[in-house]
Amino acid sequence: MRDTQTLLSSPLSLAAAALGLTFAAPAAWANDAAGRLTERLEPLENYQATFDQKILDGAGERLQNARGEMWLSRPGMLRWEVEAPYSQVVVSDGNDVYLYDPDLEQVTVQPMDDRVTHTPALLLSGNVSDLTESYDVVYEQEGGEDIFTLVPNSADTLFEELSLVFDNETLTELWMMDSTGQKTMITFSDITRNGSINRSLFNFDIPEGTDVIREEF
Repeated sequence: MRDTQTLLSSPLSLAAAALGLTFAAPAAWANDAAGRLTERLEPLENYQATFDQKILDGAGERLQNARGEMWLSRPGMLRWEVEAPYSQVVVSDGNDVYLYDPDLEQVTVQPMDDRVTHTPALLLSGNVSDLTESYDVVYEQEGGEDIFTLVPNSADTLFEELSLVFDNETLTELWMMDSTGQKTMITFSDITRNGSINRSLFNFDIPEGTDVIREEF
């Protein structure tokens, strides 16, 4: 098992890390790495999985565990449901992003601007060419898995480093570290690539009586 690095800096957070004896191949040059990542992501039209998420502070102490289910479809659509230890729903319909907290009876609505689309979950639903232009990409192979590490070219991002882990063609883990050293580890299971997804999952109807906070950037 690998010591996964994790992602959290907003509700749209992701990442993973791992422990084990593996032999790493030399890192590929950036252009080759970006090309390899493009080959993995371009055929991905939609993606569905359950997830387990672990968040660690800079000292490696566990801050939070969560589990849930996610659905993703290009372009720009996402549904991310946290089931435990609390309920939370994030939905992107391609135009706006809704963060709904049932316990607080509150929903925050943000437009799909560049800052929001650079959150890790929505990166996967976006344009692949934009992804490889906005980040330096490094490729490694460990224990038969392909690891692509993305480092932002801009300082205006929610993470300092994001890694995507693939087993053959399938994304199995996301690792992220932010500027405070906080890490998020997300492992995906029960994965379906390019299956049938009900498009209504990406529509969010605000429940009656819910407080609505609209954020404009």
